Amino acid sequence: MSCVFCGDQLLAAKLRTANIDASAGAVEEVARIVEQIRKSWPSVRIVLRADSGFAREALMAWCEAHGVDYLFGLAQNKRLVRAIGAELAKAKQESKASGHPARRFKELSWSTRKSWTRQRRVIGKAEWTQDKANPRFIVTSLSQERGDACHLYEKIYCARGEMENRIKECQLDLFAGRTSTGTFRANQLRLWFASMAYVLIESLRRVALGGAILPKPPAAPSAASCSRSVRW
Repeated sequence: MSCVFCGDQLLAAKLRTANIDASAGAVEEVARIVEQIRKSWPSVRIVLRADSGFAREALMAWCEAHGVDYLFGLAQNKRLVRAIGAELAKAKQESKASGHPARRFKELSWSTRKSWTRQRRVIGKAEWTQDKANPRFIVTSLSQERGDACHLYEKIYCARGEMENRIKECQLDLFAGRTSTGTFRANQLRLWFASMAYVLIESLRRVALGGAILPKPPAAPSAASCSRSVRW
């Protein structure tokens, strides 16, 4: 299942087969959504966030050609990890000295050896936690003026994790994961029914409960609170 959200607003929900690349069909879907948004808001600024499965040349090039900014996760490899080796070493020293996780950031002008047609801005997070390295990377079209490495990673990219809570609402509360019929088209219809139910509930929260104490459901528990519950 592939979903596109803008905050709490569900923009698209599409059933996908498991034997294709994560980004398959992404350019066409994004182009369709962007065209519809710009019909109502021609000057709106659009920033697309997605995980590393969407850091593909076709989608990034389309965004660059159509004035859409992006922040995508970037799968790590040995070259990338070597590029932030000094920052990882410093983070390790800081973590050992303080007894707490430590992180540093490094900006790179980066290109793959074959799949990308140009260099792009890549941000590396050099983190040392639980006595081991935890490097992560993102690629973005946003310039330094739009945010430094730390801000773009921690405040902009990581905020996409909130979308996972919306997907859980669709799957767990509205049965979007019940795709067990005999045909792909019927399962897609089931997903659309669950999606329409989500849109109705979100509208009820926003319009009818806008002035209430609890316009939204309680936030999902943090990783730390989950860990405490498990240990208990």
